Amino acid sequence: MALLEFKAKIHDPLNVLSSWNDTVHFCKWRGVTCGRRHQRITGLRLVSLQLEGSISPFIGNLSFLRSLELFNNSFNLIPPQIGRLRRLQRLNLFKNSLGGRIPINISSCSNLEFLNLGDNHLVGEIPVALSSLSKLQFFSVEFNNLTGSIPPFLGNFSSLEILSAILNNLGGMIPNALGQLRNLRYLVVDRNQFSGTIPSAIFNLSSITRFDVGSNQIQGSLPLDLFKTLPNLKEFSIQTNKFVGSIPPSISNASNLKHLDLAANQFVGKVPSFEKLQRLEWLSVFNNHLGSGGADDDDMSFLCSLTNSTRLDSLFIHQNSFGGIIPECIGNLSSTLTRLAVRSNTIVGRIPSGIANLVNLESLSMRNNQLSGDIPADIGNLSRLLEMDLSSNNLSGNIPLSFGSLSRIYKLYLNENSLSGSIPSTLGNCKYLFALTLANNNLSGTLPPEVIGLSSISFGIDLSGNHFSGPLPMEVGNLKNNGLLDISNNRLSGEVPATLGSCTKLEFLYMGDNFFQGKIPYSFASLRGLEDIDLSRNNFSGKIPDFFADFKLLLLLNLSYNNFEGLVPTNGIFNDSRAAIIIGNIHLCGGIPEMQLPTCKLNEPEKRKSNFNAKLKAPIICGVLGVVFVFSLLFVWWLRKKRKQPTSSSSRNLLPNMSYQSLLKATDGFSNTNLLGTGSFGSVYKGNLDEGRMTIAVKVLNLQRRGASKSFLSECEALRNIRHRNLVKVLTVCSGIDYQGNGFKALVYEFMVNGSLDDWLHPTMRHDLEHQEHRYLNLFQRLNIAIDVANALEYIHYHCQTTIIHCDLKPSNVLLDNEMIGHVGDFGLAKFCLEPNQNSSTNQSSSIGIRGTIGYAAPEYGMGNDVSTYGDVYSYGILLLEMFTSKRPTDHMFQGTLNLHSFVKTALPQRVVEIADPTIVQEREGDQSTMSNVASSSHTRRNKILELLTSIFEIGVACSVEQPEERMRIKDVVTELNLVRKKLLEAETHESNRTANGT
Repeated sequence: MALLEFKAKIHDPLNVLSSWNDTVHFCKWRGVTCGRRHQRITGLRLVSLQLEGSISPFIGNLSFLRSLELFNNSFNLIPPQIGRLRRLQRLNLFKNSLGGRIPINISSCSNLEFLNLGDNHLVGEIPVALSSLSKLQFFSVEFNNLTGSIPPFLGNFSSLEILSAILNNLGGMIPNALGQLRNLRYLVVDRNQFSGTIPSAIFNLSSITRFDVGSNQIQGSLPLDLFKTLPNLKEFSIQTNKFVGSIPPSISNASNLKHLDLAANQFVGKVPSFEKLQRLEWLSVFNNHLGSGGADDDDMSFLCSLTNSTRLDSLFIHQNSFGGIIPECIGNLSSTLTRLAVRSNTIVGRIPSGIANLVNLESLSMRNNQLSGDIPADIGNLSRLLEMDLSSNNLSGNIPLSFGSLSRIYKLYLNENSLSGSIPSTLGNCKYLFALTLANNNLSGTLPPEVIGLSSISFGIDLSGNHFSGPLPMEVGNLKNNGLLDISNNRLSGEVPATLGSCTKLEFLYMGDNFFQGKIPYSFASLRGLEDIDLSRNNFSGKIPDFFADFKLLLLLNLSYNNFEGLVPTNGIFNDSRAAIIIGNIHLCGGIPEMQLPTCKLNEPEKRKSNFNAKLKAPIICGVLGVVFVFSLLFVWWLRKKRKQPTSSSSRNLLPNMSYQSLLKATDGFSNTNLLGTGSFGSVYKGNLDEGRMTIAVKVLNLQRRGASKSFLSECEALRNIRHRNLVKVLTVCSGIDYQGNGFKALVYEFMVNGSLDDWLHPTMRHDLEHQEHRYLNLFQRLNIAIDVANALEYIHYHCQTTIIHCDLKPSNVLLDNEMIGHVGDFGLAKFCLEPNQNSSTNQSSSIGIRGTIGYAAPEYGMGNDVSTYGDVYSYGILLLEMFTSKRPTDHMFQGTLNLHSFVKTALPQRVVEIADPTIVQEREGDQSTMSNVASSSHTRRNKILELLTSIFEIGVACSVEQPEERMRIKDVVTELNLVRKKLLEAETHESNRTANGT
């Protein structure tokens, strides 16, 4: 009866408790365990079953219950009657929806040995009443919002082995009483607000294997014999506190240590030997004051003691005072090392060639030191390298040709050195490069088209402050996703190629201090996202284009010291003389008074021409009106004739049809080797036309599936009259019969070489291994694709003759071309409305019954509501959250009331780092300068990135709220995401400038 009452109180969406009925003995019910002798219930285990609601008071009737495991559900209330369970030993309510304070009634369960209340929404202090739980061995309240301090009564729990209070708002000092816990193995209280010193008695608890007090405000020094008194330590983390003194030399005894994190404290002196730490995997001592800083000192000798650490994966020693040279033994470090950061020290000498032995290295950061000599050519052998930063040193010689072998690299910073020679064209082989900075070196020669045209570059390319000469290659137009182009302070010449106008994502364009000439290409009118333009100190001529005045985002336009002539506009950017700089152009006139330019005057021929034009004006106007009248009559006649033609005929001839035979041949008989994917109404195949000269994607409809024909018509109708760079382009259609006499319908699309967004967010083993390891989207690429999709939605919602509602927006329907530009496709479920945000559809032929895909479809669709643009916005919000968490909305973790929306919402803003895709955070922390909430002297680039991620998540949450009318407008989404991208560029530019200044 108690169990049936328990069942009656909860929502069971998966119907997992269906076995709880009279036909089966209750001891065989799912999740129920009974004692052997008396058939009394001793255990109830219902884990990860999407159960939600409150726990019935009848639970208190299960008086023989010893174990209650309900973790990873959505229970929101524990009844007081749980205190009746005197025999209860295990209570696991981890990851539920418990709110309010910790239930005091738990204190009556005096036999409890295991209590896990972690990952809920609990507030308030840890109640004193829990002091009765003296048999506890495991106590966790991690990931809540608890305040107050750690109660001293925990020191009386002599059997306690695990104490975890990660990520709360607990404060005060860690109590001395914890030093009495002789069986304590885990003391994990990081990311709170603890202060004071660590009680010395805790450092004598030899049983401890994991000790983590990171990200608090604890001070004091570490005992010199620390690692002798804690011989079983496997993890020791005190990062981001206020510890002083030296690293205890007893560290050499910690032979079991795997993880050592002393970062972001105030340690000084030499680093002791790690010779016996053979199991060490993680070593982080960055952002301290270690080392002496002397050029002749051997501060880095401790690296040689790490050669015995054969499992070492990450080594972070940056932002210290290490001087001297990097010893050659660095090449003998573990081949498992993936991340190495030694930046921001005073290291001198050459980069050891042996570093090329670290074959699994993915991140190498050595910037802001005093390294000299050539860059070892063998670094090009590090085929797994993703990012390399050697900037702000004294490196000389050429950029090695072998860098072209770094096929996976996406960030390469070599700026602020003394490198010479030309840019090797082999860099054009780095097809994933999204940021390239070679600024302020002694590089010369022409700009190689293979590099300047790398379409993967999206963050920026900075070649300023060198001696490059010759023209700007027309291949610069391939940088369609690039946000920054800086080629200033060089010797480039010739006219600017019109192809630069294709770089429509540009926000910062710096071309000053060169020898460019000619007029500004009219194609620049397409660069409406520009904020800063510097064309100063060149030989540009002609008139200042009027279109600059229409650039709404433009904040600075520097045209000074050129040969511009004629009238200066007075609107837009030109209305502010501080924003539009035009000095040094002696032939300009007009403009606003603050520019102090002479008034524009007509010369004598111009006056005569003006008078002549005035005399001709009246006859010309009459003539034009007459021509317009005649063409109007012709148009009306043509329109009437057009209306008499059958509609189906006009639709069919929009594009040339292809035969079943030609598509059969192009796809090699629709073979599985050419199968790209399957959907609700058909399959998509890769095909080749014109003997392989043209690649296409063919969507073959499964006409046996109900609604497939309607889907075909819907997609034809949706795509026949719309064109946008972020929509998949339909090349043609095929409607006929196959060789068996069955109906055949297919759509032929432009082929997208980089597949779907889903393939990149959730790569699977169906890709070949070589392709698989490249399936990674960095933060900037994700943001660009998110903006691409938002632009497509804005277009179909607001800028088409009839509003189109997509109805099935999800990652698998977002395709990526060779430049990683996002294209929305699959309009098989599309509907049409007369006006944006209208809740009903007026085109019956454009709809089928299904209104999207589970997880992405708006909740109101499940209640039978008509489709609307609000529904597309909801789907977009879920897609945006998925892009930056890499969690599908249908992930098994989302059960009960927990979904992707609430998962993100509840984590904002403090826990963004926990919900973001770890690869993004690791990417932005590539050199680990800002790890574990460490605040650097520049106010942390990482904090800025987390702030921007917070903004992105807030947009996704605002789009996916339950009430349709409360969702964010897609127009506002486009504006806000563009603002986030602008701030991201500014953050990276600031970091680059800060590095250049040696800070």
